[in-house]
Amino acid sequence: MARHILNDRATVVFDLDGTLADTAADLIETMNVLMVREGVATVPVERARDVVGAGARAMIQRGFALGGRDLATDKLDRLFVDFLDHYAEHLAVKTRLFPGVLESLDRLEAAGHRLAVCTNKVELHSIALLRALGVADRFAAICGRDSFAYSKPDPRHLTLTVERAGGDPRRAIMVGDSRTDIDTARAAGLPAVAVTFGYTDTPVSELGPDVIIDHYDALFDAVAALDHGVTSAVA
Repeated sequence: MARHILNDRATVVFDLDGTLADTAADLIETMNVLMVREGVATVPVERARDVVGAGARAMIQRGFALGGRDLATDKLDRLFVDFLDHYAEHLAVKTRLFPGVLESLDRLEAAGHRLAVCTNKVELHSIALLRALGVADRFAAICGRDSFAYSKPDPRHLTLTVERAGGDPRRAIMVGDSRTDIDTARAAGLPAVAVTFGYTDTPVSELGPDVIIDHYDALFDAVAALDHGVTSAVA
């Protein structure tokens, strides 16, 4: 999928929702379709930080909880399937890359970094969305929650993504917006860069990432600083 053969630079692995792309509007509008159908008060996009960021199942559960409705497991399972069906047709209506993403990918690629995506979005939707946004071919691997038997915060989701990208799982950097991303990197023994503009309901400054950035203009320097001697404890 990637366009170049890379050198021994660290693999840079990105979360998707709230990190590479501002997906909240399309995610929440899809969830609200289900909530209207179920007679539950809808969630405004401004509440994205309260519901988005841990995958569709958790988002549905959180959204319905805000509307005063607890979901039994079988009901959540049915709503999850309906969510995936609707979202597949509406995943790039309002979604856009965050400012500076393209330029940052260009700089990282030119410097010899492998690029990958590790997200709790399903793989099919992740690939389709990144294609719609015109950047799928930038990534050597695009791995979702169903790509392996493990998903974030299990560190194997991250390390297996790096392996699929052709990188060394001991030499990688995670870029994300939430506790899930930072915890995943920590569990893998890898450094984490956190963006401040994502969907976490806890400020990333309280989550202990190695570097915090407010704009993608700062990512290249952050990666360069972390890449020097990056090695995890993964065997």
